[in-house]
Amino acid sequence: MSCTSCSSSIDGLPLGCKNNGACASGSCDKMNVFDWLANMSLPDGQKPFDIAEIRFKNGRKGFYRNTKELQLCIGDVVAVETSPGHDIGVVSLTGELVKVQMRKKKVSSDNEDIKQIYRKASEKDIEIWTTARNKEKEVQKKSRLIISRLGLKMKLSDVEFQGDGNKATFYYTADDRVDFRQLIRELAGTFSLRVEMKQVGLRQEASRLGGIGSCGRELCCSTWLTDFRSVSTSAARYQQLSLNPQKLAGQCGKLKCCLNYELDSYMDALKSFPKPNIWLQTEKGPAIFQKMDIFKGWMWYAYKENPITWHKLTVEQTNEIIKLNKGNTKVSSLEEYSLELEFDAIEASNFTDVVGQDSLTRFDKPKFKKKRNRKNNRNFRNNKKNLQKKNK
Repeated sequence: MSCTSCSSSIDGLPLGCKNNGACASGSCDKMNVFDWLANMSLPDGQKPFDIAEIRFKNGRKGFYRNTKELQLCIGDVVAVETSPGHDIGVVSLTGELVKVQMRKKKVSSDNEDIKQIYRKASEKDIEIWTTARNKEKEVQKKSRLIISRLGLKMKLSDVEFQGDGNKATFYYTADDRVDFRQLIRELAGTFSLRVEMKQVGLRQEASRLGGIGSCGRELCCSTWLTDFRSVSTSAARYQQLSLNPQKLAGQCGKLKCCLNYELDSYMDALKSFPKPNIWLQTEKGPAIFQKMDIFKGWMWYAYKENPITWHKLTVEQTNEIIKLNKGNTKVSSLEEYSLELEFDAIEASNFTDVVGQDSLTRFDKPKFKKKRNRKNNRNFRNNKKNLQKKNK
């Protein structure tokens, strides 16, 4: 996927505009919000909302007040107030939808801490901003060498320069508290700028850096997911997933956020299922739960004395047996219920083979026939030639 600013090669593949999240057209950005109110006019006498949403590097966004009543559109590069100096960002949203975004992030429009927009960025502002952004990779490499030399137990994940080039924010992750006073002195002396250290969590780090998940798509946290809800192993247990940390963990090392997506559906389906810790009392002995198929409504039980042989029951049959057990009545055996289920499954699976698609080797048979025919034709020709020679 590319925007109109991205050039294309001879083969038609996008080369990329090399803006790294500062695309002016707004189609390559993270966490985009479509402004469906852009073409609608405001009622008479109502002034447009004076706060705009500004986007910075790696999807970082903030709200700034348009005190000078500038005519802003999505994609405009603007200079905004920071302490100290100014920063350069791109307008990501304007108008009434900004109120919705502020309500989501619990930011009041009357908050005095909301800073202002100075002006639309000039060519000089953009040139200084671009020069500062080009230094980030080299500064990150040198900073990691300084961190390793000081022996600090922290991981530097990203560096973000301010728009005026006078300040840089260093994003890091660490398990324990880190004393980086000496590190700040060395970074400020080496690069001649103001240094701000900002600790982020592992999920926030993955959302900033981005990547491709095991599903083959971009990470949810870097494209559309705005809040990081806690994910526990009980979500995997309810969905009958094996507790394999290599499969359940995402690129951040934590449990995947997508484990919560279908959890409500599984919880609704499990309401009719009995608890797995309930034993079925039969005349042959107690039966213990083994596994279940939630959406097909099947449960497997095995006798305590013979755990190898499993018996498949429906949820209705299992609830019926449990109800009888509560009345101090034992069923004769599980085979009666499981045989009925197997008989029904055999009748349901009967079908007529019309095109022969049940054969796995149906595509291999013509090949063998052709080879045999070729050999027979060759033998027939050779025999015919030998007879002709003998007759001569």
